[in-house]
Amino acid sequence: MELISQYLSLATPENLWYLGLTVLGILVIAVPVLLGMAYTTWFERKILGWMHLRHGPMYVGPFGLLQPIADAVKLMFKEAFIPGSSNKVMFLVAPMMVFVPALLAWAVIPFGPNPLYGLGIGPENLVLSNVNLGVLFLLAITSVEVYGILLAGWASNSKYPFLGAVRSGAQMVSYEVSMGLIVLAVILLAGSMNLTDIVNAQKNIWFIIPAFPAFVMFLVSILAECNRHPFDLPEAEAELVAGYNTEYSAMGFALFFLGEYIAMITMSAFTAIMFLGGWLPPLDIAPLNWVPGIVWLLLKIILVLFFMVWARGTLPRYRYDQLMRLGWKVFLPLSLVWLVITATAVKLLGNFAS
Repeated sequence: MELISQYLSLATPENLWYLGLTVLGILVIAVPVLLGMAYTTWFERKILGWMHLRHGPMYVGPFGLLQPIADAVKLMFKEAFIPGSSNKVMFLVAPMMVFVPALLAWAVIPFGPNPLYGLGIGPENLVLSNVNLGVLFLLAITSVEVYGILLAGWASNSKYPFLGAVRSGAQMVSYEVSMGLIVLAVILLAGSMNLTDIVNAQKNIWFIIPAFPAFVMFLVSILAECNRHPFDLPEAEAELVAGYNTEYSAMGFALFFLGEYIAMITMSAFTAIMFLGGWLPPLDIAPLNWVPGIVWLLLKIILVLFFMVWARGTLPRYRYDQLMRLGWKVFLPLSLVWLVITATAVKLLGNFAS
């Protein structure tokens, strides 16, 4: 009873108001991200269709715009099959471990300055949680996805899912090392681990220009991190049927699908913030600076997503030994050298925040 009374004492009007605003902020971010995920599938299928000289989705709704909704309804009503020899608890937990972290990462993504801040309404920037270690949180939370994939392969108690899961674990760990070194170089340039500060440090010049080699390595690394073509070895159909999600159906498969595409959007947003100026326009001149910052950020996210789709429609799949060689023998030493060069330049010339 004493514990209950302590909790009730916290239910003040101010705390309830803050809780309500937090829940509203979560919904304002989560709902558009989920809708964006659904229509990223439509976007990908349309772009691939144009690249292959075919139409893509075109029958369900105008221009096939209702196709993602039709797919979602179909997956909701499919039978959820659980293999008899699987670890049932872990089998059900694994898809959530892939989906939830991909969504949680958006808690620290800044969308731009708050236009109502001058009127005393809301925070200075449109971000759910403007933490000082935003970069560290983003890297940590996106790394949890690999545990869900490993757990799915192991819990299925099947050879092909397990092999796909092991591939994914090795692949994601390999490219996270080089990604971390590249991110460290950007942190040195910005002089902060706060994502908002990193964007503000690019007011004079986007980091893609002084750090173009790191930008190229980062783009390739996020393809491997998201298990995207040409690095989609964990679900290589030719030898693994469908990889770690072979035994999943209905909403279990849908959660893996959601997690993958939300991770694509998250990594695209991360790339836009780290190298493309986030919500900043290309030039701080009229009429470019009349466009709301969130629109610029959205356009940059779409641009990086287009690169991911373009790579899928253009490049052949790597062999697994080529994938590992690129990660450990090419990207790791190059990113380490780039970090040393960046640290030396910042020591001599100062960072972009100074």
